[in-house]
Amino acid sequence: MVNWNRKKLGDKEYFEILRSGIEKFEGEKEYLSTSSIEGNKIIAPEGKITYLKRPSRANMQPRLNSVWFAKMINTVKVYSFTKNNEHEINKYILSTGFCGILCNVQKVEPKYLEKIFLSEWFNNLKDSLASDKAIQKSLNNKDLENLEIPLPPLPVQQKIVKILDTIQSAVEVQEKIIEKTKELKKALMNLLFHYGLSGLRIKEFAGLRVDELTSSEIKKLGLKLKKTEIGEIPEYWEVVRLGEVCELRKEQVIPNPKEKYVGLEHLDTGESRIRRYGLGSEVKSLKSKFYPKDILYGKLRPYLDKVAVAEFEGLCSTDLLVVAADEDRVLPNYLVELMHTSGFLSFAIGTMSGTNHPRTSWDSLRIFKLPLPPLSEQQEIAEILQTIDQKIEIEKKKKELYYELFKTLLNKIMNQEIEVDQLDY
Repeated sequence: MVNWNRKKLGDKEYFEILRSGIEKFEGEKEYLSTSSIEGNKIIAPEGKITYLKRPSRANMQPRLNSVWFAKMINTVKVYSFTKNNEHEINKYILSTGFCGILCNVQKVEPKYLEKIFLSEWFNNLKDSLASDKAIQKSLNNKDLENLEIPLPPLPVQQKIVKILDTIQSAVEVQEKIIEKTKELKKALMNLLFHYGLSGLRIKEFAGLRVDELTSSEIKKLGLKLKKTEIGEIPEYWEVVRLGEVCELRKEQVIPNPKEKYVGLEHLDTGESRIRRYGLGSEVKSLKSKFYPKDILYGKLRPYLDKVAVAEFEGLCSTDLLVVAADEDRVLPNYLVELMHTSGFLSFAIGTMSGTNHPRTSWDSLRIFKLPLPPLSEQQEIAEILQTIDQKIEIEKKKKELYYELFKTLLNKIMNQEIEVDQLDY
């Protein structure tokens, strides 16, 4: 086991704890609240602010070589400003929900401190010291000053950063693959639900990309289309209302403790299958009954794109609609893929009502008009799209493995269980 020196974050030879207060600026900047950060990445700024018109919490000034972490309990959100993103210093103002630490770069590598703040070791320590005097339990500056971190020599810090950044780069590669595959699926959905398998075969024959295939290209290459209230579709397809080919299952029962239970938290956005579930023992009130091949649909915003086909019998939250398809006319797998399209999502959003918890209803959704090819073509369309889902799932598992490796290695390093000099990267 290695034995590194430990330094307090209040040690001014190494660190400076940044206080609230920002420099006056002209024009607009972007405001980073704690919800703007996920892990160590900016997901979405809270919005644009001016110096005079800004939230009271928009009061922390970024500095070169500063590292920031969300001080609330059970929250892992970290961001740093180094030479690599120096241009962002004048772009953002941070929330007072962050603690900022300025590093003496002669002794501390800022990206090493970022890794410290991402570690389970640090966050367990942070949470144990958090005070409940604020609205949300969080770390205060007095406790922060006395918080000690392991601080190896600067070259070792830099090596740790390179090793962990290599793994994080692999995670980012997987994220890009997943996003590209999702984009491909969206393009294919647009093609398949407008022109069917003939459109796909024409695309392949003509050597065109999915996004290059237009109605005029389709007509030139011989697919006969007809105009309908939902746009042009193959002439042998039908247009039907959702309520003509499905019905709402209204059966509600008292939970059996051993029965499988599905809530909104068990469904993933964009997935077509239920991959996890709880047990009836976790719930007390009446719940909706569902059976294999039923469709579960999240009727609350922002969960309208949580929809999946059940492969088992069980109970579900009343925040999910249970829809049974008439399989002589429409296949559940085809319908679920269609309910993931932007067209259906836009329609569902347009039918929502309620202020505190906006939701849609079966009475609203049942009038949705959908394209209906023959059953055999529905099956092929569903299989094509599910093959892409399987590809996405494989890439997600790879990403999870890299991320688990990152967390495990990071925590072993923070606990000084690894001789960093012996690691290659």
